[in-house]
Amino acid sequence: MRLVDSKKLLELQNKPSNIRNICIVAHVDHGKTTLADSLISSNGIISQRMSGKLRYMDSRPDEQERGITMKCSSIALYHALDSNEYLVNLIDSPGHIDFSSEVSTAVRLCDGAIVVVDVVEGVCPQTRLVLKQAYSENIKPVLVLNKIDRLIVEMRMTALDAYVHITQVLEQVNAVTGELFASEVLENEENTIDKLQVNLPSKDDQNFYDWTSALEEADDSNLYFSPDQGNVVFASAIDGWGFTTHTFAKLFSDKLGVKEELLKKVLWGDYYLNSKTKRFMKGAQEKAKKPLFVQLVFDNLWNIYETIILRNDKEKVPGICEKLGIKLTTRDLRHTDARVQLQSLMMQWLPLSQTVLNMVCSKLPSPKEILPEKVEKLMCSRIHDFDSYLDETKKLKEDFLACDSSNNRPLIIFVSKMFSVERSSLPENKPKALTAEEMALRREKARQMREELKNSANKAEAIPMSKETESPEEKCTEDEKGKEEKEEQSETAFIAFARIFSGKVRKGDKVYVLGPKHNPSKILSTADFKVDTTKKLKDLKSDEHITCAEIKSLYILMGRELEEIDEAVSGNIIGIGGLEDHILKTAILSSSLACPPFSEIQYAAVPILRVAVEPTYPSQLPQLVKGLRLLNQSDSCVQVLLQETGEHVLVTAGEVHLQRCLEDLKNLYAKIPLTVSEPIVPFKETIIEPPKMDMANEEIDSQNIDKGNDTEQDPVVTIYTNNKQSRIKIRARPLPNEITELLDRSSDLLKAISQHIKYLHGISNENIEAKFTDLQINGKSNLSDRMLKLIEAFIAELENICTKLGPEWQDIVKQIWSVGPRNCGPNLLLNQTEDYSTKYLHHEKILKEDSRFEYEGSFVNGFQMATLAGPLCEEPMMGVAFCVEEWILDKSENDETHSFGPLSGQIMSAVKEGCRRAFQLQPQRLMAAMYSCDIVVDQKVLGKLLYNFKHF
Repeated sequence: MRLVDSKKLLELQNKPSNIRNICIVAHVDHGKTTLADSLISSNGIISQRMSGKLRYMDSRPDEQERGITMKCSSIALYHALDSNEYLVNLIDSPGHIDFSSEVSTAVRLCDGAIVVVDVVEGVCPQTRLVLKQAYSENIKPVLVLNKIDRLIVEMRMTALDAYVHITQVLEQVNAVTGELFASEVLENEENTIDKLQVNLPSKDDQNFYDWTSALEEADDSNLYFSPDQGNVVFASAIDGWGFTTHTFAKLFSDKLGVKEELLKKVLWGDYYLNSKTKRFMKGAQEKAKKPLFVQLVFDNLWNIYETIILRNDKEKVPGICEKLGIKLTTRDLRHTDARVQLQSLMMQWLPLSQTVLNMVCSKLPSPKEILPEKVEKLMCSRIHDFDSYLDETKKLKEDFLACDSSNNRPLIIFVSKMFSVERSSLPENKPKALTAEEMALRREKARQMREELKNSANKAEAIPMSKETESPEEKCTEDEKGKEEKEEQSETAFIAFARIFSGKVRKGDKVYVLGPKHNPSKILSTADFKVDTTKKLKDLKSDEHITCAEIKSLYILMGRELEEIDEAVSGNIIGIGGLEDHILKTAILSSSLACPPFSEIQYAAVPILRVAVEPTYPSQLPQLVKGLRLLNQSDSCVQVLLQETGEHVLVTAGEVHLQRCLEDLKNLYAKIPLTVSEPIVPFKETIIEPPKMDMANEEIDSQNIDKGNDTEQDPVVTIYTNNKQSRIKIRARPLPNEITELLDRSSDLLKAISQHIKYLHGISNENIEAKFTDLQINGKSNLSDRMLKLIEAFIAELENICTKLGPEWQDIVKQIWSVGPRNCGPNLLLNQTEDYSTKYLHHEKILKEDSRFEYEGSFVNGFQMATLAGPLCEEPMMGVAFCVEEWILDKSENDETHSFGPLSGQIMSAVKEGCRRAFQLQPQRLMAAMYSCDIVVDQKVLGKLLYNFKHF
């Protein structure tokens, strides 16, 4: 039975200082959902005995079947601590790598995180990842060391061995945190040094800076996890118990006659209890003494487990309960399952939910304690920094920090994702409970109908037609209407998973929906700018990113259920209905157009697994298209592509993610049978240096000499436009691996450079190059200082690599014309002409006096098209440099009236064809993707694993 009603939750929603927005993050199978069950049971939503078995937050059938969480879901919990009442918005997130995008959406909405670590497995890859995500989003974590029962029951460790093992696990977690902290400090230090070097005199004796002070001066006092600080819980979620060192300090302070504060400091660490003097001494390890934590905590814990689980000594259970001050029911004492007895005892002695929620409310920040660094990071993209915004936008930082819901504050809501629910399951569509008056009225109507039927049966004459005797035509019409209504009720509705950062939102409010590419500086500087309130997302043009929407419904998220509310204030995590026509994946809802889009959510897993889907029956293609659109909207990681061949391609993060998407497509969105192809293997096309040996290991050069063939085929391609006005010479060369790898890992940086170059060239947004880039022209470059430094570092690294490669590649940095495909790929277009200069990596205004400049965009687009689809199998190229050795243009004729069409299109086609021909003159190769992974198994099956590897 639920212990707290909705009225209490609504009351607490109006107190942002008493709200805690937290998420549970961990590696897969480390116990997140079991811990969430325990916390939920504290509110009476589920039984304590069902914790870990019900998996309440896993509402999908495939989640229950696989035993893993696939989507993040939120629930509002009540907790009381020291006469204060708190509202805890708890988000349970997946641990599987395929669904790491769900973790990213959850972390963005939270102020704190519970990091769960299995003490047997220790720090795993996903543990490192979630710690990095939490640190990058500036949220404060606390630690739960889970599954301590496994050390006793499975590993059969002694209390002292377990203490040493847990200490090592704690050191591993802190080592990861320390690495993240050190990298951030050194990055900030480097930026500081760059600023100092600008202002320093040119004398060598004054050009000095102390590099050693950064890490020493940085404050890391509250950075690490330490039991004596109360931010670490020792737990067994499956058995329902957990404690901090403060828990036992409170228990033993009276028994030992020691102050509780003193015991908190010495209970964890290299301290021991001197049995003679009854004093706490330091140096337990040096003197081979049992640590105080083992003496007071683990010895008692091990004694209980050994008595109940290992020896199954039921006679001693009542004595243990008496010593601990616990009363077990007769049913529990007589239960044949020792685990049930243990769980009943431990849940009363050391309740997990109370311990964790106490730590959450006391150690994690409220929405009002949001850090200024986090606000600036949210407001700034990788291209724009905070100082580049207009004053009206900068003022919003104060609203973020205030977290105020007064009417003079602008409304700012961030939607991290859209999730789907059955429309019939929405609160407004569920049948409501009848009042006593309505039930009495229904009984009266039923009595009257029975009397009418009784009277009509006694009459011989025909009775007039009523609803009970309606004509077949009317009955058929009513049936059709009912069927249509039923179909409409079964449709899918989308709810926005959102957090309010400022202001108050009510049902019926009109808000601006700002897309991820919204540019407030451009909008505010445009005179008489107006938003078309009739447009939806599908009606927007490529340079439009604003719609106007009405808030149709607001919800409190309660796990599997939604509870409708009329308004919500800043600091809360809520669900918002009626936005499916305005938001694709993420967006900002605001009353101010000055609000910038939040920084892009960084997803750890990139979609790589591709399959083609088609309906089993071709006539159902419209249902498939609609289903794919809904799937794309509901999943933040999936990509839906339409190939030139007409195939619909689904791109997912892995096999488990793919299976979930296909199940949703079949059963929820499209509701049709599907035909799914085998996974499409992604290839890349490349070229290599001509081989020196043939297949018989004989030198090719010597064979050519013997045959008298001492002339090599010229790999330069000369191509003309159709009207012969332009001649182009292109040569293809394989790029060294070092350059290819640098370009590949710098794709985001290359996108920013491309945007800046397009601004310098003055290329309009309608240019065909926009088909190959995700960036839009904002009318202003606005490159941040950080981005400019990254570009400078990229240029320096590229120049360094080229210098090491020798004179053949030494000057290519100055020759770079473009990169491709999509302006961010691992291929280069090099300008090696003698009479035409281009600037790519230098921020200078390009001179437009040369007649060829007018067609430079077409030239580059031809290169982009060629690298996007190579000649071997129409796959993207990789590691190819196209050197333009000559470009001659004769504009004596009027190209606009020529029968071959505009010269710009001819140049584009000629460059594309020239690049493909030059590519084919070199030894061609296909590159296949390789999958690498770490296999972690139990020590017991390690031999079988190694044996199977030998037979692969």
